[in-house]
Amino acid sequence: MLDLFDKIQESVEYIKKQWPETPHAGIILGTGLGPLVEKIDVAASIDYGDIPNFPKSTALSHKGRLVCGTLEGLPVVAMEGRIHMYEGYPLKDITLPIRVMKAMGADLLVCSNAVGGLNPYYQKGDIMLIEDQINLMGDNPLIGVNDDRLGPRFPDMCEPYCHKLIDRALRIARAQDIVAHKGVLVAVAGPNLETRAEYRFLRMIGSDVVGMSTIPEVIVAVHSSMRVVGFSVVTDMCLADALEPADAHEIVKVANEAEPKLTKLVMGVLSEEK
Repeated sequence: MLDLFDKIQESVEYIKKQWPETPHAGIILGTGLGPLVEKIDVAASIDYGDIPNFPKSTALSHKGRLVCGTLEGLPVVAMEGRIHMYEGYPLKDITLPIRVMKAMGADLLVCSNAVGGLNPYYQKGDIMLIEDQINLMGDNPLIGVNDDRLGPRFPDMCEPYCHKLIDRALRIARAQDIVAHKGVLVAVAGPNLETRAEYRFLRMIGSDVVGMSTIPEVIVAVHSSMRVVGFSVVTDMCLADALEPADAHEIVKVANEAEPKLTKLVMGVLSEEK
């Protein structure tokens, strides 16, 4: 049975046969945000199911493909759809693609997600730059014996998201007249949405938005010494005293409508990496 390090190497070897380049950045495209792929000059597109050790995505609107090519003149590898804890996969499997991106040579992780808004000053369709995070998923991808080849036993989390990249993205947002906030993401396991009491609690502990992903990937990226920039699209409002039933298809619709704004921000951030 292969250990984690060997699984990573096996996945990398397979991908390199399809695309032998060294990526500058890895990109995770969350719910409804797949159209960013259209901006990539695609050299290879590989189904997750064909890559050794990769989990398969079953989430709504997630195609489950690894797209390799160039964006803004930089070599990138993009996950067209991510894997979630609520799909039944352990976090070590969910975060394996991030390990693979790092092993291929990526120094930067760009992640995006769809979230519920807890901050009453936010609105549907707004974008939030993730400044910090709270892990309430009840698990951690680093639990278990640490492999020093992958990262340190106790990675520091004082700056999980790169402040320089956050400032760059906010500057680009102002120049493009895009509403963008800076705030805190909390992640829960899902798949059910939260109760009124839970929304009150999440807001009380300092969260601006709530989602069901991203934090495990960011923990592994930090463990791997990658820089991280994270974008959250507010697809529904989760205000405890004005709560309405959520519609999954409406959430995807709002995410799709926000995608052009997110594309401008991601491409702007990457353009200054040259």
